[in-house]
Amino acid sequence: MADLHGIVIRPMLTEKSSAAWQDRKEYVFEVHPDASKGQIRAALKSLFGVTAKDVRTMQMRRNAVAKGRTRGVTPRWKKAIVTLQDGDSLAVFEG
Repeated sequence: MADLHGIVIRPMLTEKSSAAWQDRKEYVFEVHPDASKGQIRAALKSLFGVTAKDVRTMQMRRNAVAKGRTRGVTPRWKKAIVTLQDGDSLAVFEG
């Protein structure tokens, strides 16, 4: 993946992720399913100007869904939990 802007899809602003941010300064993002940890670090540096100390990733499984008679599955996606260097912060989560 050459385009760093397509790696970080969106920040995950949930109750659980905001608790992780307030307690442990961990930020949670939805990232491209094929992105590596190094690419996620580079994308955060490019987009937000922050340095990641630790990046943990996990593949989120597909879930079965049904609406009426139609059945299907949700797409797979990847979640990244990022710990930043001391002194760095993201304004996206603080607003």
